[in-house]
Amino acid sequence: MHDHNNIWILAEQRDGRVLRVSHELITRGRDLAAKRGGELTAAIFGNAIDAADLQGLIDRGCDRVIAMEAEALEHFLVEPFARCLQRLIESRKPEILLAAATTTGRTLLPYVAIKVNAGLTADCTVLDIEDETGNLLQTRPAIGGNILATIKTPNHRPQMATVRPRSTKPAPVLAERRSGVIERLPAPADLLDSRITRTGFEPLDETTRLEDADRVVCCGRGIKKGENLSLIEDLAEQLDAAVGATRDVVDRGWLSYPHQIGLSGKTVAPAVYLGAGVSGSIQHLAGMQTAETIIVINSDPEAQLFRVADIGIVASLFDVLPVLTKTLRAAKE
Repeated sequence: MHDHNNIWILAEQRDGRVLRVSHELITRGRDLAAKRGGELTAAIFGNAIDAADLQGLIDRGCDRVIAMEAEALEHFLVEPFARCLQRLIESRKPEILLAAATTTGRTLLPYVAIKVNAGLTADCTVLDIEDETGNLLQTRPAIGGNILATIKTPNHRPQMATVRPRSTKPAPVLAERRSGVIERLPAPADLLDSRITRTGFEPLDETTRLEDADRVVCCGRGIKKGENLSLIEDLAEQLDAAVGATRDVVDRGWLSYPHQIGLSGKTVAPAVYLGAGVSGSIQHLAGMQTAETIIVINSDPEAQLFRVADIGIVASLFDVLPVLTKTLRAAKE
């Protein structure tokens, strides 16, 4: 029998403020804790982390928060973060550890999994508990997204998984006042050495961050050539929307990679997603199907994207988009 228990999430911070993705992980963690029993703990590493934000993790459903802090942990570096997380795993023995598939989670969890001899499944879309064994069931797309594989790691603990940002709604502040334990621990100095030095940070220049946009207009290869992008951009301008693209569009060089939505791109969950000339591969669906309202314009009535559409228009985008853009422009004026 394993002597590990409780569900853990790896919360993230930037400049001392807890990031939204931490609240998304609470949603996943609470669901598993309800099925498995035990506490939900958030582990977080940083320096002078905002106290109200730590309390916010409790207010949204965590039972315990362990904040390990030092100046050396202010920005993510894999070696000190990994040593600190490994120390906590070995002393506290979590049964399940979830992180987001962010640059931090994708870098840290594989490194730590090797160090603690644990199994890890990346980019999970569904997490559940197996009734008979209590094992974590970790479901993720495999073979180019053509099948869904459910993976178990029955022999080693903790069971570790990363999940896509924006694939879950953030946990809201719960109505009842919750009491929980917040531990603020100074990180032991012997854990903080790093062979990597952070020399600076240059943010990617994106006018509208695709994953934060409230409205997204996405184009697929149905636009036929790069010169037709103006149809998409004109409509996006009238809707105050970000422009997204399928992998086909990016591979053809019509738009750059930061616009790509799907398994190998970004996950978006806008209030409105409008797809024009998008067929709707499994990979693309994985990146946008949590949008609140999905509008699809495609001349092919069999296009997969129609299966998730709230509003579907079977017509050529070359007929519909100019009219739609003109109507919106007139309404604005």
